[in-house]
Amino acid sequence: MNPPHPPGFLAIPPSGNGRGVLVLHAWWGLNDTVKAFCTRLALNGFVAFAPDLYHGKVADQVADAEALSRALDATHTRAKEEIAQAAKFVDEHGGGSDAGIAVIGFSLGAYYALHLAATAPEHVDAVVLFYGSGVDEHGASRARYLGHFAENDPYEPQASVDHLEDSLRRAGRPATFHRYAGAGHWFFEPDRSDAYRADAAALAWDRTLAFLQAPPTTR
Repeated sequence: MNPPHPPGFLAIPPSGNGRGVLVLHAWWGLNDTVKAFCTRLALNGFVAFAPDLYHGKVADQVADAEALSRALDATHTRAKEEIAQAAKFVDEHGGGSDAGIAVIGFSLGAYYALHLAATAPEHVDAVVLFYGSGVDEHGASRARYLGHFAENDPYEPQASVDHLEDSLRRAGRPATFHRYAGAGHWFFEPDRSDAYRADAAALAWDRTLAFLQAPPTTR
């Protein structure tokens, strides 16, 4: 019997099993875009779970999202504990593979993805970042990294992206970062009509899927 999952959205592949992927939402919260992304992963053979870090709250406007993210920042410890529990659940539900799970973080979620890989290296094999950074210590990580970043992004300047890429490589971690010309923050999210770029989003999806389907790192 599979364990009950923490608050969040779970998508199971048609086969009923597959490699575990933990999806960490952006500052908007666990919205329909994140749920659709999990479903898309499941249709490609992955067990995908997105924990609800806002506990039912979802924002559509920037000001509301900023308020929710500030509240989460004030309870970092609780959020990190919930993510660690979610990672354990994904690992168990995905079959408890020795290879570990993959973690995908969007913007705010990217920070927590990086933190999880550094603090629970035994659980995380692969990390995918969508326009987010924020953690410099990667020495304990055993993961490989894929990053999708926008060329024009006031929330994530190129200097921050370059710093993250350099720090990962100095830590000896395989890291491939892509910069999407003409794109801005949230370019992957179709509900952000002012930012969505279908061409860049399609390319980022193809690259993500290929990355997730690659053989796991020798641990």
